[in-house]
Amino acid sequence: MGFRHNNVLHANHFHKDWQRRVRTWFDQPGRKLRRRNARKAKAAKLGVRPLTLLRPAVRGQTVRYNRKLREGRGFTLGELKEAGINRKEARGIGIVVDHRRRNLSEEGKHLNVERLKAYKARLIVFPKKAGKPKKGDSSGDDLQAETTRANLPIPDHYVHEVPRKITDEERSFEAYRTLRISRANARYEGIRKVRAAKKEEEEANKKK
Repeated sequence: MGFRHNNVLHANHFHKDWQRRVRTWFDQPGRKLRRRNARKAKAAKLGVRPLTLLRPAVRGQTVRYNRKLREGRGFTLGELKEAGINRKEARGIGIVVDHRRRNLSEEGKHLNVERLKAYKARLIVFPKKAGKPKKGDSSGDDLQAETTRANLPIPDHYVHEVPRKITDEERSFEAYRTLRISRANARYEGIRKVRAAKKEEEEANKKK
């Protein structure tokens, strides 16, 4: 290391024993295998139950992300009530309940109620004892039906429109002009009302 010009002299510290403070990641392949084996063991332990719990479809937070639908924490008590599912039995059949969440829109509530109903229609509850099924357990042909362990996917939030020809009315429509006119109308609505009222008053005074 050379020293030139009128610069500050280096005060390098080369006695910090940095070899003891280095974090290595040589066990990455081993950890990957361990996680995979843990997932397999968990899946085998669950038997025929779904690998994941059923969660609601909710909107992302803030204007930036509210276009996106994602999995939420749990279903509201109102959603469970409309779907006809008791909140105490919900967790026993793989449905997560969140007592703090509130429904802020009818559309969001309807979406999750339909999600619960679709799950309930596909649900097969095996009795603990084959000869003694309890209330709510599946029976008959349902027990012989083909099962899947994949849970219900989040629905597509964007409704794709079928390609079609542009109409003459759409071609002649001036979107920018329409927006500006409606904006101006909204802006000057109050002033125009005052003006109109003043004019009517003046005309009434002239007749007198």
